[in-house]
Amino acid sequence: MADEHAPPKIEVRVADKKDVDAIIALSSKVFRDEAPYTRGMILGQLSAFPEGQFVVAYEGEIVGYAATMMLKERKALAQHSWAEVTGGGYAAMHDRKGDWLYGMEVCVDPDKRRLRIGKRLYDARRRLAQDLHLKGIAFGGRMPGWKRNAKKFDSPEDYLEAVKRSEIRDPVASFHLKAGFEPLRLLKNYYPADTASGGYGILMVWRNPYYDPQREEQPVNRGNPDVVRIATVQMQARTIEKPDDFYKAVEYFVEVSSEYDADFVVFPELFTLMLLSCEPEELKPDAAIRRLTEHTPEFVERLTQMAIRRNINIIGGSHATETDDGDIQNVGYAFLRDGSVHAREKIHPTPNERTYWQIQGGDPIDVIETDCGPIGIMICYDSEFPEIGRRLCDQGARILFVPFNTDTRHGYLRVRYCCQARAIENQCYVVTSGMTGNLGNVDNLDIEYAQSGIFTPCDFPFARDGIAAEASENVEMVTVADLNLATLAWARYEGSVRNFRDRRLDLYRTTWSDGG
Repeated sequence: MADEHAPPKIEVRVADKKDVDAIIALSSKVFRDEAPYTRGMILGQLSAFPEGQFVVAYEGEIVGYAATMMLKERKALAQHSWAEVTGGGYAAMHDRKGDWLYGMEVCVDPDKRRLRIGKRLYDARRRLAQDLHLKGIAFGGRMPGWKRNAKKFDSPEDYLEAVKRSEIRDPVASFHLKAGFEPLRLLKNYYPADTASGGYGILMVWRNPYYDPQREEQPVNRGNPDVVRIATVQMQARTIEKPDDFYKAVEYFVEVSSEYDADFVVFPELFTLMLLSCEPEELKPDAAIRRLTEHTPEFVERLTQMAIRRNINIIGGSHATETDDGDIQNVGYAFLRDGSVHAREKIHPTPNERTYWQIQGGDPIDVIETDCGPIGIMICYDSEFPEIGRRLCDQGARILFVPFNTDTRHGYLRVRYCCQARAIENQCYVVTSGMTGNLGNVDNLDIEYAQSGIFTPCDFPFARDGIAAEASENVEMVTVADLNLATLAWARYEGSVRNFRDRRLDLYRTTWSDGG
């Protein structure tokens, strides 16, 4: 039986008084040429607006801090200085009746920049602005490239325009633009000690797309995330010269999906069989399983780090391996962006898997808790058993991920039709990811047929044919779709049909061995 490997390595949470010393130490490390935050300043921020101060912890160490407060629009969007608007860094100007979230500070450990800590902190701010029904986020951003490029431009305004046109890259301003912030104007004498920026700040804003001034109650997008972006990879089987070639191919797709701001990227069943293609000779089944098992620690570590660095949840297809209890299993992994790893075994091996690989069926059928809500994994053949999807959705899953590997069109269609049935009967989303191509030097992976897709229930708010997106047949590509979880809730309670709720539990139900 496969075990869950590790607790979260990285987490974003609200700061607490016990974090004060660590935040001060972090600010000392970040602001080497300036005075760090004092204990009184941090305590003032925590006292003024406790829910608005965030830290990022990596393996227990504070590596990021974001300080915020609330301001009225006339204050947040007017000309101002950092000292004036923040009350000297104490958040003393915080206005609980404010309609904008104002960013006082973001500190990121310079030794941990590859972990996308800044993006995580900005995402936390966005969620807070939505939860509080605010108009948006505003802050004075730095432009540290201005001083060294000043001779090339007539004014700082010209420099900012060049940055906006991507004619020149500013280390901070370009990051803010890429993150979706809009520059309104320059703030003169915003922070005089910032000599690299000439003392200027850029008034950056992000407008809450869910803010409706006509409604007293604003909708919340991500209390428990409503909109989840999915990227499913239809991957070409490729012969590799060394294992690193496989991981480079995987990281390419992870990076692309991350650049599209996907919450999940999904890979196919048995995609790790490509690791066997660099062996000097074709391995027999028992030797192949032993070799794949040797790859397991590196596979888990590599994809865990990809999930953390790229700030994305990875559904790592499946990996045939001998597990800790000595059984041979086909194991699906979820590598979450908080650094935690979850393993789920294939419940129903196909006749081919049982005969050729000696793979046995697993036994845990449980959801995985993610930052986008509970999800379920059904590996290929498992999707053809309706009890699996029903149990996962009963446990709260609203998205089911199905990595698959089929050799023929009729094998593929069995998976596809059953996945669409699971989406209809459970009123959930089902995401599939398959392999294409062939590997002539890996036994039992001769030909592949795939058309990966993202399937929805069939009702008015969803795609007309129940397909949110799908790949072209047998072509390596990434398919992306936004899935609205609130729409599922509507369908289950107000839809044309309500399959999930209309079950006749007085006549039938499935009873599981654990009592569920």
